[in-house]
Amino acid sequence: MSAAVPWILLIIAGLFEVCWAIGLKYSEGFTKVVPTVFTAVTLLLSMLFLSKASQSIPIGTAYSVWVGIGALGAALFAVLFMGEPSSLLRWFFLFLLLISVIGLKVTSK
Repeated sequence: MSAAVPWILLIIAGLFEVCWAIGLKYSEGFTKVVPTVFTAVTLLLSMLFLSKASQSIPIGTAYSVWVGIGALGAALFAVLFMGEPSSLLRWFFLFLLLISVIGLKVTSK
């Protein structure tokens, strides 16, 4: 297996984390069926891909990157599409989060 494959799986896991986090909002406390099912399926897929990636990537790094992708993606989606407040300082900290995720990838073995 190529050294890049676990990182690709981890990115996919992070993207599914963004999906389930957004789905969680739309499920309205698990009272709406379609968003609840979407949330459950994407959560399961996110965990599956994280599990596969963490077979090759140390769990501390894999989990941190997974959380970073999910947090960054959910925050960007919320600002861009859900009307959450945006400020220069907020964008600065989102940028720092992105740099942290990249830094973890660059410094891992």
